[in-house]
Amino acid sequence: MISKCEKGEENSLTKNFVKLKCSNKFIIVKCVMVFMLLLFNIDTNAQVGINTSSPQQQLHIASDVGTETIRVQSLDAANNAYNGGDVNGDLDLTNDTFPLYVDENGELTLEYKPVYNSDGYDAIDDASLPTNSVTLLANDTDGKADVQITLFTVTVNRPSILEVKYNLSFDVYLNSGKATISDNYARRISTYFILSGVGTRKYGPVSKCYSSGSTSSVNGTMYNASTAYIQLPAAGDYHIQFYGEVSSNVKGSGGGTTSKAAYVEFVKGHDSIFLTLH
Repeated sequence: MISKCEKGEENSLTKNFVKLKCSNKFIIVKCVMVFMLLLFNIDTNAQVGINTSSPQQQLHIASDVGTETIRVQSLDAANNAYNGGDVNGDLDLTNDTFPLYVDENGELTLEYKPVYNSDGYDAIDDASLPTNSVTLLANDTDGKADVQITLFTVTVNRPSILEVKYNLSFDVYLNSGKATISDNYARRISTYFILSGVGTRKYGPVSKCYSSGSTSSVNGTMYNASTAYIQLPAAGDYHIQFYGEVSSNVKGSGGGTTSKAAYVEFVKGHDSIFLTLH
């Protein structure tokens, strides 16, 4: 049987329903707040803990052994161009990891931002250099000659560690006419850099020797590669000065020349330089 409600009774039922609905909404909000309080523990020092009641830092996320994971969706392969995804092609993303960095704004990023990275391009245009060659004369008294190849400047606002990687090319000849060496004596070709503001030490020194016993020998382009880490003591500008050097033995006495002549052209090939701060 369906009973018809009077107008006053209908209004009363409506009011009761609204009260009940509001009451239920309050209960749901209250439950959510209780759940959040259970999940996040906040101590008197405003330290927030997730899955821990005694946070040790401003944000402390605890987990059981074997479940140590924080997932940030904006950093996954589907949403971030710097995430390489399944790079080894085994369809298992759990064994593909990528380094995470913090930028100057304190934001997490997968993008690596070195001070300078030639990144496959020729780092030094030899045509734009004042000089990139050095000549060692046969009567040179100390048996060596050098030239400053190029210069890079790094600016820091605090003490830092500078990482320098380089791969510089060179070609060796007997003289500036590019005659081939044929005397069977070795010439040593070295590269290094000096950093202004931290003394005159030669960083990243590396050498190769070239010798030839025939004018039919192929000269060819060779490379010197090295890596160095340097402590920058304070804020300021630091100039990285790359040098090339050629040397030979110096004859102590007797007849003949005091050293062996050589002519070297640096950075004529495809050169690489990488600079980053730590």
